[in-house]
Amino acid sequence: MRPVEIKPGVYWVGVNDRFTQLFEGFWPIGQEGISYNAYLLKDEKNVLIDLAKSIKTDELFEQIEGIIPISDINYVVINHLEPDHTGIITILRKIAPQAEIIVSEKGATLLKAFYHIDHKVRVVKDQEELRIGKKILRFYSTPFVHWPETMMTYEVTEKVLFSCDGFGGYGALRGAIFDDECTEKDFYLREMLRYYTNIVATFSRSVLKAIEKLSTVPIEMVAPSHGLIWRKEPSLVVNLYKRWAEYAFSPAEKGVSLLYGSMYGNTEKVMSSVLKGISQASLPVEVFNVAETHVSYILASLWKNRGVIIGAPTYEGSLFPPMAQVLEMASLKHVQFKTAAVFGSYGWSGGASKRAREIVLPLKWDIADVFDFNGGPTEEDLKRAEAFGFDLAQKILNQP
Repeated sequence: MRPVEIKPGVYWVGVNDRFTQLFEGFWPIGQEGISYNAYLLKDEKNVLIDLAKSIKTDELFEQIEGIIPISDINYVVINHLEPDHTGIITILRKIAPQAEIIVSEKGATLLKAFYHIDHKVRVVKDQEELRIGKKILRFYSTPFVHWPETMMTYEVTEKVLFSCDGFGGYGALRGAIFDDECTEKDFYLREMLRYYTNIVATFSRSVLKAIEKLSTVPIEMVAPSHGLIWRKEPSLVVNLYKRWAEYAFSPAEKGVSLLYGSMYGNTEKVMSSVLKGISQASLPVEVFNVAETHVSYILASLWKNRGVIIGAPTYEGSLFPPMAQVLEMASLKHVQFKTAAVFGSYGWSGGASKRAREIVLPLKWDIADVFDFNGGPTEEDLKRAEAFGFDLAQKILNQP
């Protein structure tokens, strides 16, 4: 994709990454891809805002050279030091040694730690401004959205918020870079939620603080470091992030995430009856086989649904390991305030449901019901499973 002028004198010069399989070395993006959105402001002084991963150095340089020579860059604004934003900085510094790097105070510390750069570095304070000609940049400190040094950059005259990881999402750009030109908005919104739960959710309190800080700032365009640029509905993504952040402290949407694992088919057979009970209550449900689905996708469902059903067999006196791993990750990401139920098969001894409850207890999950059955399910077990699913669904539907 070629550079795009998103506002007068403001250019998207980003690149797509469809090569990286695991974002942060863990979260799968092989099918979805991701964009590294860099922005070039051309004025009396030329400013590059955010960079890209090192494997995209040549492509990003070509994008910049489509507007100005790289040697003409006067400032490089680094909102966030994570290497997917800064991987090209060492080579850029060699090509444009005169460019001053602008970072937050903690950003300067990390810049030296990651890249051993401490020359021609300017530290900016919260809401400090920099005039580059007709345009004015204002820097907002937004710590832990999602690293402690993170800031957002606001261009005052064009009212553009360069929001870094905030309001971003997975998904390579498929030709269109703006929300009003995109025909696959549902894809990007879904990947935005997955990105939020994988990357940002732990810092939901900081997200809310950042949104509150920006609440009086007139924003006509949200230009994140990953994903679509929002010019028609910039408030949509801000409000979505706000809603998702609030789920860290209160019940989420009325729906169920059904997680299951099955060693020999017994738990899976009961799961089908549980699903039938949920369907009779007409409650939305998402189903995940924890042994086959990466936790990245499961977390997005857990975050937005207030109901959870855990179906897993006992394994060596404890919980089926893939299920334990999912629940432990939910604990790490602070997935709280769920209404849950647990079921599963056991052989010579139980233990799965006990271990599941131990993991989620600190998360303030309300375990509404537990249904353990021995070996293969009987007809009576299947009937009970149907009622088990229906009862949990009704409990969720009846909640305020």
